[in-house]
Amino acid sequence: RPFYVEPRNIVDEDTQERVSAEASVMNSRMQYYSRLTGSSDRLLIPPDHVIPAPEEIYVYSPLGMAFKIHGNADGSGQNPSIITIFAIWNTMMGTSILSIPWGIKQAGFTFGVIIVILMGILTLYCCLRVLKSRAAIPFIDTSSWEFPDVCKYYFGSFGQWSSLVFSMVSLVGAMIVYWVLMSNFLFNTGKFIYNYVHHVNVTDTDVGTNGTDRVICPFPNTEHPANHSADLYMTYGNNTEDVFDQWWHKTKTVPLYLIILLLPLLNFKSASFFARFTFLGTVSVAYLIILVTLKAARLGFHLEFHWFHSTDFFVPEFRSLFPQLTGVLTLAFFIHNCVITLLKNNKNQENNVRDLSVAYLLVGLTYLYVGILIFAVFPSPPLSKDCIEPNFLDNFPSSDILVFIARGCLLFQLSTVYPLLGYLVRVQLMGQIFGKPYPSVFHVMTLNLIIVGAGVLMARFYPNIGSIIRYSGATCGLAYVFVFPSVIHMISLHRSGQLRWPSVVFHSFLIVLGIANLIGQFLM
Repeated sequence: RPFYVEPRNIVDEDTQERVSAEASVMNSRMQYYSRLTGSSDRLLIPPDHVIPAPEEIYVYSPLGMAFKIHGNADGSGQNPSIITIFAIWNTMMGTSILSIPWGIKQAGFTFGVIIVILMGILTLYCCLRVLKSRAAIPFIDTSSWEFPDVCKYYFGSFGQWSSLVFSMVSLVGAMIVYWVLMSNFLFNTGKFIYNYVHHVNVTDTDVGTNGTDRVICPFPNTEHPANHSADLYMTYGNNTEDVFDQWWHKTKTVPLYLIILLLPLLNFKSASFFARFTFLGTVSVAYLIILVTLKAARLGFHLEFHWFHSTDFFVPEFRSLFPQLTGVLTLAFFIHNCVITLLKNNKNQENNVRDLSVAYLLVGLTYLYVGILIFAVFPSPPLSKDCIEPNFLDNFPSSDILVFIARGCLLFQLSTVYPLLGYLVRVQLMGQIFGKPYPSVFHVMTLNLIIVGAGVLMARFYPNIGSIIRYSGATCGLAYVFVFPSVIHMISLHRSGQLRWPSVVFHSFLIVLGIANLIGQFLM
C-alpha cells in the first residue's frame, strides 16, 4: 500500500525541514480523520489540499522494489501505458529471480517451464480479480480503497487483521531473504577483495569445471544441506589466511557484521533517503540478464532429455518436487497487495487489464529467460544438474570478476531496500496496534531486533533462500492470491444474483490449489 513519508529527519546534507508547520498539522489532521470513520464514509474524507504531494508517496513490493507514485491532486492517473507496464515489471522483479533456475531443476526442465507459464496465467487471473474487486461494491465510493479495505468490507475485522498478518509474512520473509543474500554477497565480495589485495592464488576445494568461466558444485553427491557452513576456500598452512577465514565466515561471522550496518538504518523515522536508490533494482536485474547471456555464450548448452528417470548428470523432465517451484513462483509473481495503487495512476483506465497482462507477460519471459539459460548452460557433464544452487550465483566462484560485480551491485541495492521494507513493516504493524508508526524508541527497537534476529538466525542455520521464498510465498499467496480474490468474487456474484455453478467450481478449485501449494511446501 502507498504510505506517506513525512519529510522530517531526512538523511541529507541539507538538514532544513522541507515542509511548513502548517502542512505538518494538516497531515496530522488527515491521519486523525482517517481513524474517526471507515473508508466507506465520505463525510470526513480530507480535502485534496491535505493529501500528500505525489513525490512523497511510494509503493513497495514484498521482494524488492520501491516505486514512486505520480498522480494528480484529484486522483486521476497521468502515467501512459508504457510507464505503467514498466512500473509493474520493476515492482515485481525481486530477488526470487535468483532461485528460478533452482526451482526449474526441482520440478524438472520441461515440467518447470510449463509450471512457470501456468503460474503466470493463474496469478494474473487472481490479480485481475483483485483489480476489479472494488467495482463490484455498490452504492459506495471505493475510488480511494485498496485491497485490504475491500477485505474489511466483506469480512469485517477478520479481513482487516488477516490481510495485515499475511502482509507481514511476505514483508518479513523478504527481509529474511535479504539478510541471507546480503551475508552471502558480503562474504564473497570480501573474499574477492582479500585475495586480490594479498595476491592470493585461490585453489578451490569445490568440484567444478576448469577454465576461465569456472562453474562449481559446492555440495556434490549429497543432499543439499541446510547449513552452508563449509567454506568455499580453505587453505591450511598459512596463518594469515587461517585467521581471515576464521573471522570472515559465511554463516558464523558475516551475518553478525551486517547488524552494525543495518540495525541503525532501521530506526530512521523517514525512509525517503533510501527510496532514492530504488532505481538500482532495475540496473541489477538488467545486469543479471547480461551476465546470464554472456555465460550462455561462453559455456554453451548442455541438455539431455530423460523423461522420468535421472542419470548421473541429468535430472528427469518431470519430478515430484515441483511444489517447491510453485511456492517460489507464488512470490515471484506477487503484486496483488499494490496492483490497485499502481494501476490507479494509469492515464487510460480502460487499458488496465491489457497493461497488467503485458506486464505479467514481460515478467514471465524474464523469469523463463534466466531460468532456462542457467539450467541449459550448466555444464553437465562433468557436473550434475542437481548441483544448481538456490542462489545460482553460488555456482560461480568468488574469483569470477563478472559475478563479483553482480554481487556488489546486489549487495548495495539490498542494503538500501532493506530499511524500506523495515519501515513498511513498522508503519503497518505499529500503526495498526498503536495508531502511529513510531510509538517510541523502545517499541521500534524491539521490533527491529526481532526482525534482525530472525535474519541472523536464518543466515546462520538455514541460509537456503529458495526454501525461505517458497514458504513465505505459499503462505502469503494463500490469502492474497488464492483465497481472498476468489471468495470475494463469488460473494459479489452471489449478492448480484449472477453466481453460477461453473464459477463456484472454478474458484473453489483455485482455493484448493492455494491450500495444496502451502501444504506441499512442508511435504517436500
